[in-house]
Amino acid sequence: MNIKQLMKQAQQMQEQMQRQMASIEVEGTSGGGMVKATMSGSKELLSIVIDKEAVDPNDVDMLQDLVKAAVNEAARKVDDAMQNQLGSMMPPGMKMPGF
Repeated sequence: MNIKQLMKQAQQMQEQMQRQMASIEVEGTSGGGMVKATMSGSKELLSIVIDKEAVDPNDVDMLQDLVKAAVNEAARKVDDAMQNQLGSMMPPGMKMPGF
């Protein structure tokens, strides 16, 4: 296999993975489910749902922390999904650098 063919195949795999990742949605939660963040596989924040009980005007810092935690959990789930997707596309025993 020549290098040009190999590069074309790698580009096709990357495009396929980007399409697959863009189609997934993950949810991160915090505060026992009081804050939910939904994120696409391309790490676009799609929605934030905040339970009324999480809203305390005297403790805005806590709400900010809950939102941040839910978004970060969703981002970690996207990373995990990407790693799993890459793993299923790679030949057994082959590893991608950085994953």
